[in-house]
Amino acid sequence: MRVLNPDQVGGSNFAYQHHTLERCLDDMAELGRTVVELWGIAPHLHIPEADSAHLRKVRGQLRERELTVSCITPEQVAYPVNIASGEEWLREQSLQFFLRAAEVCSELESPLLFLTSGRGYEDQPAEVAWGRSVVALQNITERAGQLGVACVLEPLQRVESNLVTDVGSLRIMLDDVGSSTLGVVIDTVAMAAAHEHVRDYAEAFGEGIKHVHLVDGAPTGHLAWGDGFLDLEEILRELSQLNYRGTLTFELFGDGSYALDPRAAVTQCLDAFEASLTRIPV
Repeated sequence: MRVLNPDQVGGSNFAYQHHTLERCLDDMAELGRTVVELWGIAPHLHIPEADSAHLRKVRGQLRERELTVSCITPEQVAYPVNIASGEEWLREQSLQFFLRAAEVCSELESPLLFLTSGRGYEDQPAEVAWGRSVVALQNITERAGQLGVACVLEPLQRVESNLVTDVGSLRIMLDDVGSSTLGVVIDTVAMAAAHEHVRDYAEAFGEGIKHVHLVDGAPTGHLAWGDGFLDLEEILRELSQLNYRGTLTFELFGDGSYALDPRAAVTQCLDAFEASLTRIPV
């Protein structure tokens, strides 16, 4: 078993949407992070407004702090972005949104583009929306692959989607999409909401797990570690048993107290992570 390394923890602008991107990147560099996951939220990196001039600015900000991008995660739950929508205009706009996001990944040299399945109407059969999601994901992964970008797919909580919400539906979606460049994201809160464990993902996907959102919950809520009741030590032990070598990101929602002092919340998570590692036998 290879125990996780603290260097696998990347920084991010989650919880920083009410602060400048410069403030966020300064904090991440000062906290010893070398890679960052960029949440595509306005005004930091809103995909429709991320033109070449803006991307040059972001590249410069990253370079000044010797940071690189590990993953780009366009906002796709709260915003009107839905690749499975029953409305053709919204579905097409959403597809174009992600095709542009793949280009942004390429320009910022991000190896991963973060995706979710979208959502169908609750008063219609989910199978109809499932087919729309499959086609969209095929188009997005194909374009991203042409640009040298891999994609990762995360299950959502059932309150967020009626499509991919657990290991079983994620396995079926990956098989239906059939893309060799589409990997898996573990989100510990979505995992807890589905009453699942890292070992369930490990059994189903193995090395196909390419990214982790490591966050506490009660069981949901995307909280800093120690503010919920998820078992961080168990999660890290099972990831270590998997020999996971990818990046882990603290996906902290930036409303409430975290928005006022996001660095303190990130530091709380880093301290909890490193303390838990010391309790995992080699």
